[in-house]
Amino acid sequence: MKLSVSQTNKIAACISYLYILLFTYAAVTKLLDFENFRVQLGQSPLLSAFAGFVSWLVPIIELLIVIILLFPRFRLTALFASFSMMLMFTVYIFIILNYSSFIPCSCGGILEKLGWKEHLGFNMGFILLAIIGILIIRNTAATNLFMSKPRNLIISFAASTVVSIGIVVGLFLASENITHYHNKFTRRFPHFPAVKARETNLQLNSYYIAGVDQNKVYLGNTTAQLLVTMLDSTLKKKTLYQIELDHKNLPFKSVKIKVAAPYFYVYDGSIPCIFKGNIKDWKAKLVKKGGEYFTLAEPMDSTVMAVRTQRRGSGESIMATLDLHDTTKTHLNPEILQKQIDGLFDTDGQMVYSKQLNRLIYLYAYRNQYTLADENLTIDYRGNTIDTMSHANLNIVNIKSHNEKKLGKRPLIVNKDCAAFNNLLFVNSGIPGRYESIKMWEQASIIDLYDLSGNSYTFSFYIYNEENSKMKDFVVQDAVLYALIGNQIVRYNLGKSITKSYQNSNKNQNKKHKNLLAK
Repeated sequence: MKLSVSQTNKIAACISYLYILLFTYAAVTKLLDFENFRVQLGQSPLLSAFAGFVSWLVPIIELLIVIILLFPRFRLTALFASFSMMLMFTVYIFIILNYSSFIPCSCGGILEKLGWKEHLGFNMGFILLAIIGILIIRNTAATNLFMSKPRNLIISFAASTVVSIGIVVGLFLASENITHYHNKFTRRFPHFPAVKARETNLQLNSYYIAGVDQNKVYLGNTTAQLLVTMLDSTLKKKTLYQIELDHKNLPFKSVKIKVAAPYFYVYDGSIPCIFKGNIKDWKAKLVKKGGEYFTLAEPMDSTVMAVRTQRRGSGESIMATLDLHDTTKTHLNPEILQKQIDGLFDTDGQMVYSKQLNRLIYLYAYRNQYTLADENLTIDYRGNTIDTMSHANLNIVNIKSHNEKKLGKRPLIVNKDCAAFNNLLFVNSGIPGRYESIKMWEQASIIDLYDLSGNSYTFSFYIYNEENSKMKDFVVQDAVLYALIGNQIVRYNLGKSITKSYQNSNKNQNKKHKNLLAK
């Protein structure tokens, strides 16, 4: 049945009213809950780098289209604008579903209850309505109208399509580059990258993580310095071991244990001394005594220990490696730690070793920098965490009567702790990013993930508090993260969004991941 001109005009008017209703509701909803909308864009895998201006631009454009649609004379132009707007929304969702590093939660608003695929279908329906409305108005318009010629109509549709797709794709590519390599401190939180699997109450908060292997986690205890607690991957089976040292008459002050199976190390940098043993019998022999004092130590292999020591005279921190077979061999590299203020407090940080990469990572505590070096302490590169604190914010006081330096006030900690596995660096950050809820920071610790092979930020995820206590120590092994939180040790299973980023994944590793997750 052929419709009359008045009937087709009514259809075009109804389509316009539907768009007026849609865009009015969408724009008003965004503006009334503006902070939440901006946070959603800030955590989008496509637009996080542009969330500031896009959060204002989108509702403003929607309201402008609504105003133009109210005037019949300009409806053809307004429907083309509506077509372009909905096409951009549709391309955005298509990229989210097919090309983004993760799929975020629902985008809220009028379609809050719909999934991304349903949302995609909804948008395509409105795109079709816009096309129908444009064709109706064009067919009933004056013959001298630009759109009255089929060629011009096709050009207009093609131009709108190319520009709309180009804008979204361009923003996506630019945002990916900025987020990964030129981040202005905008975090991205994918959906369920780490899921809490097990927990055990240790009854004490004096534990620290001494090491981990494929199926076990080893805990040291600051109150029982030579006692090792071994837990299996289920955190249910607990075994205690008492370490035996062949020299017990040393004036120990602060003993630390490091387990790098099958070996373990006991050291006290204030003496200084290093013991080495095998976890088969937990007996350790003194392999180094005397020499330079050190404040951090990390075994790189069975014979080499990386340490942070101090220069004689100046007291500034410096990195070195110790040969445990020939303790006369000490290799120093003064270039790794970069002085900003005093060379001691400002270079404070954490040191971890990736066995899979055979690389040492030093992460600064008070600035947004880490350094990657090989087993010879040759620097590969200096990377940056995503926060903007490039210079340590410290108040250092010289106490002349005691000939010592102290921090005059509590420092701003940028990076609290870190762990490394394969090519990924996990950083427990100390600073909130843009578009993040302060309430969430009170309820959880934030782990930022970096790809060391590409020197880039990947995304972030939460480790939630236990009994109002924040995470104080953690370690990563394959597809599992163990965290000490208050009196609890908690196991998180890492999702594919993390494990797929590991380099040199082979079938055996994947099989180990599956077996571990099944326990």
